Amino acid sequence: MNFSSWPALLVVDVEGNGTNPPDLVEVAALPVRGGHPDKTTAGAWLSKPSRPVTLFAARVHGLTNQVLEGKPGWEEIADEIHAFLGTAWIAAHNAHVDYRALAAHLPKWQPAGVIDTLRLAKATYPGLRKYSLDALIEHARPDLSEAPAQRHRATFDAFATAQLLLAMATHYDTWDQLVAAAVPPGLPGAPEPEQEPTLW
Repeated sequence: MNFSSWPALLVVDVEGNGTNPPDLVEVAALPVRGGHPDKTTAGAWLSKPSRPVTLFAARVHGLTNQVLEGKPGWEEIADEIHAFLGTAWIAAHNAHVDYRALAAHLPKWQPAGVIDTLRLAKATYPGLRKYSLDALIEHARPDLSEAPAQRHRATFDAFATAQLLLAMATHYDTWDQLVAAAVPPGLPGAPEPEQEPTLW
């Protein structure tokens, strides 16, 4: 895989307040450049939700209402996040969730494409019992020594997802092959199905 041929790509992860639909309390966006996650230019934002964080959500990611007190509301950071994401490709684990949450909060945002590392993992590692982020970390053993924060925080999960993406990418010869395996139908960047030739 020639990583220099990749378009601009950000690995993203979001954490919510536990409501449905969620208010976003953390967003991380980690650029991948030259086959490496670039922490020096990564973006990370905390936001105080308009509705309180549920006890369950706080137990998962540790972002309690007390931690988020005094953080900016979403409307204060939305433009900055939109500008940071731009029109780059994004990658995420179970990307439907992150893409839909971000798209709901950034109505004018449109990424070039959406790589789903969950879909990619099923194509790359067939036969695993589970394809959760934890199961893939255990299977692929990516180097997480430089991962920030801890599991279930957006910055850690984005870094882990980036390392898994790069590990799986080595199983593909070209970017187009990776996209064919990794972009879910109906999401931006999905390959167009080949049209059957007609007589007309």
